[in-house]
Formats: sequence, C-alpha cells, structure tokens
Amino acid sequence: MVTRRALCTWLGATVIVGCTHKGSVLGVTQGPTALTYETFDSDFLSVVDITSNGELLSDGYQWAEGPAWDAKNRSLYFTDVPANRAYKWQAPTGTQLFLDPSGAASADGFREPGANGLLVSDNGQLLLCNHGSRSVESMDIQTGRRTTLADRFEGQKFNSPNDLIEASDGTIYFTDPPYGLEGLDESPLKEMSVNGVYKRNPDGKVERVIDDMTFPNGVILSPDEKYLYVSQSDPSQALVRRYRLADMQQSVAPWFDASPFMSGHQGLPDGMAISTNGHVFVAGPGGVLVVNDAGKCLGRIATGRATANCAFGEDGRTLFITAQNRLYRVRTLAKGSGRF
Repeated sequence: MVTRRALCTWLGATVIVGCTHKGSVLGVTQGPTALTYETFDSDFLSVVDITSNGELLSDGYQWAEGPAWDAKNRSLYFTDVPANRAYKWQAPTGTQLFLDPSGAASADGFREPGANGLLVSDNGQLLLCNHGSRSVESMDIQTGRRTTLADRFEGQKFNSPNDLIEASDGTIYFTDPPYGLEGLDESPLKEMSVNGVYKRNPDGKVERVIDDMTFPNGVILSPDEKYLYVSQSDPSQALVRRYRLADMQQSVAPWFDASPFMSGHQGLPDGMAISTNGHVFVAGPGGVLVVNDAGKCLGRIATGRATANCAFGEDGRTLFITAQNRLYRVRTLAKGSGRF
C-alpha cells in the first residue's frame, strides 16, 4: 500500500482526496491548460508524466476526432466530423485546414457526413473512415486522390465506418456503428441488421468478425498483434472488449468496464491508443483513462469534457487528444506503439 505521505511526495502540488479502491482518486494534479491528472493507482506515475503541463494546441471544433500521426511528414491529421472537415497540425505552423469536405459532399440522411477515424498506413497513404460515403478509403496525401477500399458487406452498405487500425500484413480492422446516420439504428438508410466489426484482408476480401456489440467504436491492436481491442459506446454497457485474433471468440466478457468512471463525467468509451508495454489509453468519460494489461484503470488524463480519441505522435511519448472542441497534447513516460 502506498502511503499518503509517499504519494504526496511523488505528486508534488497534489490534492489527496481518496483511498485506493476501484474508481477512487489517490491524487489530483492540476495543470494550467484545464487538464488534470487523476491518479487511481501509483503505477499511473510510471506511465504518464504528471509534471507535464500539457498544451492546448487549438480549439473551436464541433466534435474533434480521429487523430493520426504521420511520421514522414511530421504532421498530425484529425477530423471535425459534424463540420465535415479535416485538419493538419505541425509544430512549426500549428493547425491548418486539410480537407473540406472530409467526407461526402451531400449530407442528406446523415447527422455527421464527415470523415471520422484516420490512420496513416504503412505505405504512406491516409486511411479514412468516411461517414458520408459509408466506406473505408485510402487517400494519397500529396494529390488528395481517394480509392474506396470497402463500402459494403454481402451486398449491403455499411452504416458509417467509425474507426480503424492496420496490421503489419495490411489487414484493416474497422468498426461500423450507425453514428453518421440520422436516426442511428432507426435510419431508413440503414441496411445492416447489426453494428459490426470487420476486417479487410490484403486481397480485398471483407469479413465480419464481431456481430454482437451494440455500438462498437474505437479499435486498436496489441503491439504483438495477438489481440484486438474494441470499445463500446453504449451508456448501458460502457466497456472495452479484448479479442484473441486466433479465434475471435464472440460474447467475451468485458476486458474493461468503464461504468465506475462515468459518474459526474460526460462521454463514453471511444477511440484508443496503446503503448509498447500494453497500456491502453481509452478516450471517453471526462478525458483519457489509462488501463493496464490486466484491465485495471490506473488514472485519468482529465479534460473536463467528453473526449473522443487519442493517438501517440512526435517521438512516441506525446499523446495527442481530441476532446470535444479541442486538440491537446501531453507528455507520457510510456512510449506509444506505432511509427515515429
């Protein structure tokens, strides 16, 4: 058991407000950019640099999403889904408009027509989950030319692909909730009977790998690519599941239950990032929850608002966070899994 005195020494200017049972706060460290670090377990101190002030990079968005780091161009791309725009941030120049529109030009029948999740592929292309075209696309960053990689399964159009991750062999996993559609599950445009999770194989074949989640949202792979993590943004079942890719068992028990961390906070489990040693950073209620490999929540990078997504970038120890109308970056002690 960590003593209060020892923890206070570690945290510096910290307010001690609780004890160590699940969901309580050992310490709260204030930052000057409206970011707060909430420590639930002392291991949090070895993952996140709570002495870092964090930095507000830009704001004014309707719902910032989909951060993706481009190691070659030293850029971060992210989306504003309802506004149907995407942006690029670079250290020397700040934030600039990148795509307008980011999704489909026509918004008929869509509550959010823009692109959502983004990812820079191993081949340098930008992968996009395009709500408006109900597809997963690949885009040449230099020319803007797009190619549709997947837009239907067994003859039916996807709902509105939301988030994606790419394996080292080129397989793309993506989620397909109905968030882009007006009326969500009640939309007359909806052709799928489920809100599924899919994989697109390198040969172009699309398979449904999960069909029993209500609102699958964020998706990441473990660094060794043995496990697939999928978050579910359902207020009655706010959780993250972990699937073993070797068999993709259905109806697995929740790996992480976010419900105890929702009280007094806006947001649901959403986009995720993962460190090289398996710490999962889950954007959602009140900020970014940091969860260890065993599914235990160690702490929260609190933004004070519903938080959509996060991604590692720069040298791999910077976490970019899209939090409602804002883009932040914070320093971490753990290094992200990815290309930097």
